[in-house]
Amino acid sequence: MFLASHGPRDAPPVLLLHGGGVAGWMWDSLKERLRTDYAVLIPDLPGHGRSADEPYVSHAATVDELARMLAEAAPGRPATVVGFSLGAQLAIQLASEHPDFVAQVIVVSAQAEPLPLTGLTLAMLSASAPLARKRWFARLQARQLFIPPHLMEDYITTSTGITKATLLAAVGANLRFTLPGTWPAFPGRALVLAGRRERRLMRDSARAIHGALPGSELEIVDDSGHGIPLQRPVWFTDRVAELLRRG
Repeated sequence: MFLASHGPRDAPPVLLLHGGGVAGWMWDSLKERLRTDYAVLIPDLPGHGRSADEPYVSHAATVDELARMLAEAAPGRPATVVGFSLGAQLAIQLASEHPDFVAQVIVVSAQAEPLPLTGLTLAMLSASAPLARKRWFARLQARQLFIPPHLMEDYITTSTGITKATLLAAVGANLRFTLPGTWPAFPGRALVLAGRRERRLMRDSARAIHGALPGSELEIVDDSGHGIPLQRPVWFTDRVAELLRRG
């Protein structure tokens, strides 16, 4: 898995996990804000961006690789983990299964209730997969994630480079995700975010994630859809920086 590192190597580590269909470039604004004071670690998840030649297999395999990555990049220094959408599910699973590596977690727009008829959804996705390689289709999808103009070419390159196998594996894992049984025992701090304009499922998921972890914080963000870090980059960057200062 490709990993980009920014900032002082011995500073407190911050691990940024992107969503499905995008890559580490989605964190450019946050990276620039944090890189002076933190060791910012930004992987391209399997099947995405500069890890496109490594197919996405499962959440479990990806989390194990992320844990190994933290052990090598920041030994003995638990990280703040920020995850969006697919990356937010991975952040929850990483914190639940490897709490020694995670000091606190920011969960942004994570689905935590499995959808019914997942098989049918994946069959429809499989049939339409060739569209993902079309620039015009990628531009339509970009609107749903609030991709800004200066990142549009990065998005199109990433989106059109995702294989059908990775698409089905990542989306399937996303749709079937449930909270790990060890999530309520995570000892670190957690902030759970969802946009008020997201689907009700996403807001309900945010409440379920918060409700399952005593002491966590929940914030439903006004005027935001599914794409808070890209839709409201200044607000989001300030919010993350604030949590890091408190920590």
